[in-house]
Amino acid sequence: MEAGHVVSSRGGSIALRGHAVTFTGDPFYAPSNEVFLDIPDALVLIEDGIITRFGPWNELHHLVPDHVDVEHYPGHVLSAGFVDTHVHYVQTGIIAAFGSQLIDWLNDYTFVEEQRFNDAAYSAEMARLFFDELLRNGTTTALSFCAVYPESVDAFFDESMRRNTRMIAGKVLMDRNAPEALLDTVQIGYDQSLELLERWHGTGRNHYAITPRFAPTSTPGQLEAAGALWKLHPDAWVHTHVSESLAELAWVKSLFPERSSYLDVYDHYGLLGRRAVLAHGVHLSGPERHICHQRECSIAHCPSSNNFLGSGLFHVQQAKDPSEPIHVGLGTDIGAGTSFSMLTTMGEAYKVAALNSSPMNSIKSLFLATLGGARALDLDDRIGSIAVGKEADIVVLDPNATPLLRHRSARCVSIEEQLFVLSVMGDDRVVRATYVAGERAYDRTLGMGSREVRPTGAL
Repeated sequence: MEAGHVVSSRGGSIALRGHAVTFTGDPFYAPSNEVFLDIPDALVLIEDGIITRFGPWNELHHLVPDHVDVEHYPGHVLSAGFVDTHVHYVQTGIIAAFGSQLIDWLNDYTFVEEQRFNDAAYSAEMARLFFDELLRNGTTTALSFCAVYPESVDAFFDESMRRNTRMIAGKVLMDRNAPEALLDTVQIGYDQSLELLERWHGTGRNHYAITPRFAPTSTPGQLEAAGALWKLHPDAWVHTHVSESLAELAWVKSLFPERSSYLDVYDHYGLLGRRAVLAHGVHLSGPERHICHQRECSIAHCPSSNNFLGSGLFHVQQAKDPSEPIHVGLGTDIGAGTSFSMLTTMGEAYKVAALNSSPMNSIKSLFLATLGGARALDLDDRIGSIAVGKEADIVVLDPNATPLLRHRSARCVSIEEQLFVLSVMGDDRVVRATYVAGERAYDRTLGMGSREVRPTGAL
């Protein structure tokens, strides 16, 4: 296990009290009451960034050391921090840009914006904004594309080090079908990726992802080099796109006529495996899903983005087929995605599932946003649930954040209904606080960097 598993906390011991929900297993494959923990009055005791005690308050409160203040959140919901399995920090500035279709959107907006990230100062500015928005929305881990420029990668990880977050990111690889200013070469892309990987992978809570943008923007030589780099560093991640739109599928077929499918392009070059995360997968065929299952790779379901660009409807139930299960997490896919909020993304995922005649309840959608996302990233031994031994990345949700939410929440008769209401009506206003490695990194009233420990309510 790499050195990054060690969590350095800057705040010592802390105790949280509130209504806690979390998972011990996958509700797609087991009844909710067997894998979903709902503790109306819970204690979470944290030492050096790690959860050391978790359970009912009345059973454990005597274990809280005298010198530790209890931060009490009555009427709030404590959950593991949200996990965003696909996002582009370098597209933060073009969120809500009019999107006709994927390829046009890339050419008209994305490639123009990403050229600005050859400037280290601009990269740092956007990284600060990006991390602010993640934490404001309760997201504590994300898998992000950077730009083709190493400066963009350094800025991302520098900011992650400052925030002490567990993140995965990498330099985009592109050596064709993009503006000249955004192109690297097979050798330059390999050399820069290797240098960045050796600098950042396992540094702090950071991990590196080998990141070919998607098959159309990499030559066979570059895809082969990416596969060679992963073979050299198999504990890294691979992050790319697959089968997002029908036009994209046709383009890949014209560029790789010798391959049997879009997914087969990546498989041929050794880019599928346990830590390969494929964004979208909207139009994967049954045989391609079979390969995903065999290779144990993951799909990042990005409903907001797919709806915005009209790419299609990803079928969660097919991907989660118990006979050939695939790891699935949720992704905001900023900036084609329209919100940093994983609550909003959960609501969009429900709508897509409903349009596929397979409505998804709130327990399943919360799983995809927490433990399911952590499993998709192969980080579930560290994050994704509230459990003893896990890292203390926690979000505090306020069901009464707005007058209308307060009115609607008062009518909820179960935690399942309350979570569904939050996923349909919730956004960043619902996030009361975000804890990173046991420290309050965001507070709705105090802002960012709210690390001081202070009681928030009566015991």
